[in-house]
Amino acid sequence: MRFAFAGFDRGIGVFDMFVQSGWEPVALFTIPVDNKVDFHDVTAERAEHYQLPLKLSRIRDDDLRMLQAMQCDALIVSGYAWKIPDWTRSLPYAINFHPSPLPEGRGPYPQIQALLEPRLEWAATCHRIAAEFDTGDVLDTERFPLSHDESHEMLELKLQMAMHRLASRVAIDFHRLWDERSPQSPGSYWPRASDAQRTLDFNQPVADVMRVVRACGLLECFAPLRTTQVSVRRAEGWVEAHTYQPGDIVHEYRRRIVIAAQDGFIALIEWSPLPLMVRAQMGP
Repeated sequence: MRFAFAGFDRGIGVFDMFVQSGWEPVALFTIPVDNKVDFHDVTAERAEHYQLPLKLSRIRDDDLRMLQAMQCDALIVSGYAWKIPDWTRSLPYAINFHPSPLPEGRGPYPQIQALLEPRLEWAATCHRIAAEFDTGDVLDTERFPLSHDESHEMLELKLQMAMHRLASRVAIDFHRLWDERSPQSPGSYWPRASDAQRTLDFNQPVADVMRVVRACGLLECFAPLRTTQVSVRRAEGWVEAHTYQPGDIVHEYRRRIVIAAQDGFIALIEWSPLPLMVRAQMGP
């Protein structure tokens, strides 16, 4: 089977699993990244290694016709942010690897919401690409447990490993899984986590505050600090009886700041001021 891949470094393991299973790559498509949390340099290295065309822009009908001319059998997607046009006129197959147990958790980035709830289990799903995001028939799902103190980075790594296992199964047994795919039942769409969901509320117990910290991880959450808002990359918390008001600053050492919560303290370890434009968007 000849295939094209659309995604970036977080999903490049899916590409690798298909190659290892004997599929032949013909083209790569990727997206702009921030080079802080997301990257595509490994994706570019794969394109160079296999001498594949690499496109850093939205896939359009012309690209699908190009793949058809290259006798491409399937478009494999993992982490590609742009909507795929109607592929059915140009390709026999197109599938996406989504980071949720579809039909639950449709949307661009369900990981934060999954950790805010919190969940005991999560999954990666492979589905046929349909006209609406994340709604196509399901080929296969890979489930895995979540711990009580799951963090954003831990979940990301678990998802990558689950995607590898799932992609290997799909690549090896593709035609059977495609033929036996199941339509999705009505599910849930989760938009990206809002600024309010990502903002620490020191009126809450330490456990709830730290859940937000872990859910956002290196994507960073927000916290009220004196008369402004700051972006928090790392924080610690502990339960301890006190007589402070939630939100009071009770201790400072260099840039580390300890703030009272409902039943203990939250220490801001790594934080930075928010740009004025971001503070204005968040409101008072």
